[in-house]
Amino acid sequence: MEPRALQPSRFDVINGQPTMKAVVTTGNGGYDELSYRDVPVPVVLPGDVLLQVLAAGVNNTEINTRLGWYSERVSTSTAHDAGDGELTPSTRPDGGWSAATPFPFIQGTDCCGLVVAVSPGVDEGLIGSRVLVRPCIRSNGFLSMDTVWMGSDFDGAFAQFVAVPAAEVFPVNSDWTDVELASIPCSSGTAENMLHRARVGRGEHVLVAGSSGGVGSATVQLAKRRGAIVTAITTATKRDQVRSIGADHIVDRDDDLVAVLGLQSVDVVVDNVAGHAFGDMLKVLRRGGRYVSSGAIGGPLVTLDMRTFYLNDLTLVGCTAWDEPVFTNLISYIERGDIRPLIARTFPLEQIADAQRAFLDKRHVGNFVLVPAPIYQ
Repeated sequence: MEPRALQPSRFDVINGQPTMKAVVTTGNGGYDELSYRDVPVPVVLPGDVLLQVLAAGVNNTEINTRLGWYSERVSTSTAHDAGDGELTPSTRPDGGWSAATPFPFIQGTDCCGLVVAVSPGVDEGLIGSRVLVRPCIRSNGFLSMDTVWMGSDFDGAFAQFVAVPAAEVFPVNSDWTDVELASIPCSSGTAENMLHRARVGRGEHVLVAGSSGGVGSATVQLAKRRGAIVTAITTATKRDQVRSIGADHIVDRDDDLVAVLGLQSVDVVVDNVAGHAFGDMLKVLRRGGRYVSSGAIGGPLVTLDMRTFYLNDLTLVGCTAWDEPVFTNLISYIERGDIRPLIARTFPLEQIADAQRAFLDKRHVGNFVLVPAPIYQ
């Protein structure tokens, strides 16, 4: 049986094969590894739905994967190797999240899409729904930490269409634009997962590093939503914008963190920066405090003084696999207006290299979003 509601008139056809525009990442390396071209429309497998991609967010993970940054042989920040031709294109077998990256493939972890077809047995009532995709798939259930990620382990949303498991699409009842919705999944999902895993509660003092980025700005909003007191680390040029989304206190990125905040002054540190500031992050945690991270954009290698760790009964929490409540929580926050999107810039999909360059400049607050060329019936 053919997938229900598949409309061939939506597609360009070459040699009888329906095609779409997509950005194909061809290997590890610079921006020249991003190829905007015609590719076959995804095959809708049993249990899948086909989405027309309305908008797709830009995240560190796509850049990290293209660079092979997840390899243990890489010790520098993402920005250090991100430029044109600075990194020799050669697939690193350990450069993906959990295995070799399946080059060539289509990246794109964030997707706001329109359901245009479903496989037999999937609820046809989904057709026509505007949805967000949960990109972190707990492939063996929520009792296992095994994950499969859209845009890293299988083709993602940097295309006009994407096929995803029906269980991972969530209709959203919201007046937000497609671009605004596409800014949410990876950054806000990552932020909510860290706050959930660290058990952040009302009245706790939370320190957020890198608070102007997609994950950081989402963390500020989501921590405030939980009733926390938020201190945000950012630059002088961004402090007003970060304060406008809920930060109670601002610390300049170049300040001495211990001198400004004091030893044992915060309950939870949410840190996706790492690098040289890691040691001071632990020093400002109260005894019994929690440090939680899902990234290391400032550099993956840090110095840990074990005495700071064990003498203060600290808990270090690593977060990649999203817990079960995380994405449904986000959908409810959007629908109730508990959070708001923070869009820095939008780009046409074919300008992905320009978007990633601007993203790595770190002059923005919030998220960058790509918009594919429209499909006409």
